[in-house]
Amino acid sequence: MPENLIEVRNLTKRYGDKVAVDSVSFEVYGGEVFGFLGPNGAGKTTTLKMIVGLLQPTSGMVHVAGYDVQTQSRLAKASCGYVPDTPNLYAKLTGHELLRFVGDLYDIDRQQAMRRAEELLRMFDLMNAANDTVDSYSHGMQQKTSLAAALMHDPRVLVLDEPTVGLDPKSARLIKDILRQLAERGAAIMLSTHILEIAERMCDRIGIINKGQLIAVGTMEELRTLDKTGQASLEDIFLSLTGGAEEAAIADVLK
Repeated sequence: MPENLIEVRNLTKRYGDKVAVDSVSFEVYGGEVFGFLGPNGAGKTTTLKMIVGLLQPTSGMVHVAGYDVQTQSRLAKASCGYVPDTPNLYAKLTGHELLRFVGDLYDIDRQQAMRRAEELLRMFDLMNAANDTVDSYSHGMQQKTSLAAALMHDPRVLVLDEPTVGLDPKSARLIKDILRQLAERGAAIMLSTHILEIAERMCDRIGIINKGQLIAVGTMEELRTLDKTGQASLEDIFLSLTGGAEEAAIADVLK
């Protein structure tokens, strides 16, 4: 039985009278890529930030690699890597300096951190820019640097918010291949994306959230049972579950 590396139980986040995330529960296992889908404002990023400890839930529980994110936050965060939807990097550090700095934060031996940084820079095709400051990087290069930083401590859990947005096809393919390899090595990968083709092709299981509530979780085969034909694409299923089918039909009429 695969190890349960992310466990979310009755997770809720309120902002005054607004319920952003409403009693959400699911698991992500080691060795799988779990896609987290939903319309804009559905609660995806809020859920991800609670999982990695950047937001305090109103109620509910999150365990990462067996550690309670609220009561064992250092151990949970040490087991997790996080890539936000917009790279948030120290602009005046070089790529090399940034990764070594992250290594210091995780108390990685200096020589080991230097080796790890070079390995990751090479993996992400960033060696030629390793001694340039991050503010000179393109968006795609910053996105890859952000992922490299999240992998510096070889986390068992990786959480990514829209990791392929703004990437050219080569970079997007590279990141997808690396995420697949990490899962095959036993890591739990959770990612949100608006690109349904990516989710359908690379995710082992998919969760769909709408208006703060988790409305479906399963493999593509399991999600297709929600459709009468059993042959629906992820786009069809997503639009049907989130109420987007009507808007799609109107768009087709207006073409």
